[in-house]
Amino acid sequence: MTSTLFRRCAAEMVGTALLIVFGPGSVVAALTVGKAVDYAALGVIGLSFGLVVAIVIYAFGSTSGAHINPAVTLSLAVTGRFPWREAGPYVLAQLVGSVLGGVVVVGAFGRAAVDRGNVGGVAFAPDVSYGQAILVEAVATYLLLLAIMGTAVDRRAPVGWAGLIIGLSVTCLVVVFGPLTGAAVNPARAFGPNAAASLFGGSVAWVQYPAYVVGSLVGGIAAALSYDLIARPRDADEADEAAQGTQGDVIGSRP
Repeated sequence: MTSTLFRRCAAEMVGTALLIVFGPGSVVAALTVGKAVDYAALGVIGLSFGLVVAIVIYAFGSTSGAHINPAVTLSLAVTGRFPWREAGPYVLAQLVGSVLGGVVVVGAFGRAAVDRGNVGGVAFAPDVSYGQAILVEAVATYLLLLAIMGTAVDRRAPVGWAGLIIGLSVTCLVVVFGPLTGAAVNPARAFGPNAAASLFGGSVAWVQYPAYVVGSLVGGIAAALSYDLIARPRDADEADEAAQGTQGDVIGSRP
C-alpha cells in the first residue's frame, strides 16, 4: 500500500468512525433521554446523521473523497470513477472504522449502549419482511447516491454544496425509512454497531445483515448507472477535455 493510499484509507477509517459515533450514537442518546424513539426523536437522529456526514465530507472530501460507505465506493468503481484496485482497502478501512466508532459509543455510554438498542444498530421492524427490507434499503441508497452523483461527481454542479446536500439526503431517508429498517444505506453503518454490541454481549440478528448489504449495493449501483444514463454528466466531462486539451483537471481518487 502506497503512503498516499494509506493516508486516504486513514481518512476513510476516521470518517466512518465519526459517522458511527454521531449517527448510531445519537440513537443511544435518544434512548438515554427517553424509553423509546418517537418521530420527533427520529427527526433529531436524522439531523445528527446528516450533520456528521456533511462535516466528514468537508473535512476529508479532498483527501479520500469521503466515501465512508462501501456502497458508495463500489458504485463509483462500477461506473469507472474509482479504481477497483483501491476498492478493497477502502472498504476494509470503512469496516474497521465502523467497529472503532461502535466501541467508542460503548466507551462513552457504558454497558447501557448495548442494552439500549445494541449501540444504535439497525434491525427490521417486526412487520417488515426480508424482501421489504432489501427494497427499503435499495430505495434509500438510491437517493443517497443520486445526491452524490448530482453534487459531488457531476462537474456541472454548483461548487461547495455537496456536503450539505448529501448530508440532508441522509436526514431525509432516515426520517422516512428509519422506522422500517433503521435506514442504514451503508454496510459499514450496519456492521459497526452490531459488531460492537456483539463484542460486549449484545444479542444481534446477524441473519438480517445481508439484506443491508444487498439493498445498499443494488440501490447505489442503480443510482450511479441511471444518473449516467439520464443526466449524462460524461458529456460535460468530454466537453471540458476538448476545451482544455491535455491539461484538464485531475481529480484522482475523489468521486
